[in-house]
Amino acid sequence: MSQQSQNGVIVSLPDGSKRKFDGPVSVSDVAYDIGPGLGEDCLAGIVDGNLVAPEYRIGSNADLRIVTPGSEDAVRVLRHSAAHVLAQAVSRLFPDAKLAIGPPTDEGFYYDFDGLDIDEDDLADIEAEMRDIVSADYDIVREEVSPEEARERLADQPYKLELLDDIAADEPVTFYRQGEFEDLCAGPHVASTGEVGALSLLEIAGAYWRGDEDEAMLTRMYGTAFERESELESFLERREEAAKRDHRKIGREMNLFSVPDHSPGCVNFHPNGMAIRRELEEYVREKNAELGYEEVKTPELNHTELWKKSGHYDHFKEEGEMFAWEQNGHEYGLKPMNCANHAHIYDDQRRSYRDLPLRFSEFGMCYRNEQSGELSGMLRVRGFTQDDGHAFVRPEGIREEIARTLSVIDGMYEAFGLDAHLVLETKPDDAIGDDELWERAHEALRNALEDEGLEYDVAEGEGAFYGPKIAINVEDAIGREWTIGTVQLDFVQPERLDISYVGEDNEEHRPVMIHRALLGSMERFMGVFIEHVAGKFPFWLAPEQVRILPITDDESGYAEEIADELGSFRVEVDDRDWTLGKKIRAGHDDRVPYMIIVGSDEAESGTISVRDREERQEGGVERDDFRRHLEAEYGEKRLHPDFLD
Repeated sequence: MSQQSQNGVIVSLPDGSKRKFDGPVSVSDVAYDIGPGLGEDCLAGIVDGNLVAPEYRIGSNADLRIVTPGSEDAVRVLRHSAAHVLAQAVSRLFPDAKLAIGPPTDEGFYYDFDGLDIDEDDLADIEAEMRDIVSADYDIVREEVSPEEARERLADQPYKLELLDDIAADEPVTFYRQGEFEDLCAGPHVASTGEVGALSLLEIAGAYWRGDEDEAMLTRMYGTAFERESELESFLERREEAAKRDHRKIGREMNLFSVPDHSPGCVNFHPNGMAIRRELEEYVREKNAELGYEEVKTPELNHTELWKKSGHYDHFKEEGEMFAWEQNGHEYGLKPMNCANHAHIYDDQRRSYRDLPLRFSEFGMCYRNEQSGELSGMLRVRGFTQDDGHAFVRPEGIREEIARTLSVIDGMYEAFGLDAHLVLETKPDDAIGDDELWERAHEALRNALEDEGLEYDVAEGEGAFYGPKIAINVEDAIGREWTIGTVQLDFVQPERLDISYVGEDNEEHRPVMIHRALLGSMERFMGVFIEHVAGKFPFWLAPEQVRILPITDDESGYAEEIADELGSFRVEVDDRDWTLGKKIRAGHDDRVPYMIIVGSDEAESGTISVRDREERQEGGVERDDFRRHLEAEYGEKRLHPDFLD
């Protein structure tokens, strides 16, 4: 939060207006100052991106959004209260359980407990107790107490006492009470447990206290809550559909990848998965060539001095996210990003303004020490291949470079059936570099977006630590949002790494770095896309594109002849001693786009019978006609097998 103005506190509102106050002011007071109706409806506030209680006092200049019932943010308040209902239910049923933390999440809430020995079968009883608490409609009452009193209340709650240590001595200690239950909490909450509405417990997992693997393993219970039962039912239906589409399940069924126990958070690509990855890489290479990038390869292992210069060391190493060790008197690290290596290639020789823009691309293997409890198949990994690129441009070339890149990305996503929308992510709390450089970067990105007439949202504080970025977000087939590509503008690392070019005036100038990823992490993109299409890949990406099914052994030779003709595609002949019906079912289960059925009639006439995975079939097809169609379908990267449309 910025410093308090000499003239008091300035609160900036979403409509661009500002309100001045003589000193610290609560969120509720600001709401009443705007209007008595808003004051009455004030459920919470969003202060500089953080959800806070109405009583929260704004002590310095800040951005504020008032949260009211029925608004988009109100459900997070409801879910926070649902987490307390869960803790109250557990405390009733398991009095010896110790409470840890219970925040709201994007899809619900969770609460962590110690000393709780339960399994999935216990969830129904706990949920029933939660519903009783909701029906009782207890008032949720906020209390401020002294640190001394707080310690007395929490004497048998070691995790809460540890949280209390993090509260500054001059800050109030707040509890929220409902019925016989109370919890150390900053809020916000709804007025009573009866407002929690529709809820459901979802699953149990393990979680380390404070995400630290050296700390105690706790029991985490996940749940969700909505204002209305209909919303909960829709969520549970989407969740059921998501389980069917889970890329880990489909990955096993289609033999695409595995995550070995000996390399947690890293992916083994099986031949089928590698076929998809190769197609994706070649597609990205085509787009890189279109944008003027030259492919490079840089080391995964570096002296950490490189990362200290670029700022990555402080950002990743100090947070325990960089794999680093000492050897022979030097500290080494596995690279968490590729940008410093690309800057080193740039700096390997003297550059002139005539050389710019200079663009390097790489399928660079990067590593980050993600917490084991956060790892998830291909979606959250420790080792990943970044579809990375860095353009070194003159300041006056920023707008054109960004516009060209965004245009190519938008066209790429159409090939995957993904609609993209843009989000401008601004300076985060852990930013490095001078404020002036950040302002220049913010202005340049905004201008690039607006000059091109592009619509975008703004996510305050979500940029990279070295510069603001444009996130390219997509919505998948069941409505989930994912960030895939990014375009980031960086004035900071060129300064820290001291890279330059000679301008037309024969003076040294700083280039601007534009970081961009078209598909992002190859692993993550594949995981997202597997779930988006539920394993039913477009023909050009399918690991097995055509399967030929001879009805009897007599047609095996003809089947092999057809396979040879289609040799530029990924074709298999199913010569197993199975009935035709069983072979067809297997082809559908394996999500093969096309099956060719050949029996004596086809062998005699020299034609084929074509069946697709949507169970459409046509006989008497000329082989050349089918081959030409496949070539067109592959070359145009069509979304669905359409020979039988």
